[in-house]
Amino acid sequence: MSQISPPTSTHSPINIFQQPTEWLYALWKFSRPHTIIGTSLSVLGLYFIALSTAASSLVLENLEQMLGVGMACLCGNIYIVGLNQLEDVEIDQINKPHLPIAAGEFSRRQAQLIVGMTGILALLLAGWLGPWLFLMVSTSLAIGTAYSLPPIRLKRFPFWAAVCIFSVRGAIVNLGLFLHFSWVLQHQETLMPTPSVWALTLFVLVFTFAIAIFKDIPDLEGDKQYNIITFTLKLGKLKVFNLARWVITVCYLGMLLAGCLWLPSVNSVFLGITHLAALIFFWWRSQQVDLQEKSELTQCYQLIWKLFFLEYLIFPAACWFS
Repeated sequence: MSQISPPTSTHSPINIFQQPTEWLYALWKFSRPHTIIGTSLSVLGLYFIALSTAASSLVLENLEQMLGVGMACLCGNIYIVGLNQLEDVEIDQINKPHLPIAAGEFSRRQAQLIVGMTGILALLLAGWLGPWLFLMVSTSLAIGTAYSLPPIRLKRFPFWAAVCIFSVRGAIVNLGLFLHFSWVLQHQETLMPTPSVWALTLFVLVFTFAIAIFKDIPDLEGDKQYNIITFTLKLGKLKVFNLARWVITVCYLGMLLAGCLWLPSVNSVFLGITHLAALIFFWWRSQQVDLQEKSELTQCYQLIWKLFFLEYLIFPAACWFS
């Protein structure tokens, strides 16, 4: 490991009782807001897809169920990203010095309590709400733990790091949420995933691979100093940047083609127009990125996340408009 000393923080840990507003804002940063938004939209999107598949309009009657599922998933989300921050303090002090542990806003003990409590709460809620949800949440937490925590720490290996990210975001979350919601809507009789659910799962699975490889481009310096081998370090910024762009292109063109040929239960015109528009906008915006400017790479990474969010609005709408 590199002997370069990380910068030290001058902040004192925030006291929740003396500075509740600042503490809550630090918790918001600790939860990695873009992942929280992505998780929330995936819950909402799969719920409405399950409703359309079950030909049900029980939105309000299942509101309590949806809120409970959302809380379980958000707690699981905070556990996973929080554990990663606990294990990456020195790296984050270089790559992401604004994060609460790296900035000294949370002490290590505070962060450990938050991670432990959210992990336990996620499992308890999921176990109470249903077997499919418990299976989804427990599997996600297990993979998230293996990703960050020594001695396994799969994030050290580019291939396995990418597999962890896209398997959870792509397959486990989408299929698990659909199976759970269909189980609830069908009165504890499981409805197997439809072609539309498989199409969304495949899209998110491949799209999340692009997120997984792109996220390390802005973090090149910290990863290099602490021997975290990433695709960016092995292949270079330009190759990974272009690979991510073409992976996203395949996702959009594949969904457009699937809507026209294989998905009779979706509005293919709406699906095609929205996906083509998103793809054109992405290419226009990515052409303007200076790979030597970390701020521009970070903005492009956030744009990719926003396109990820958008899919959970577009695709369920295409299912409802069919």
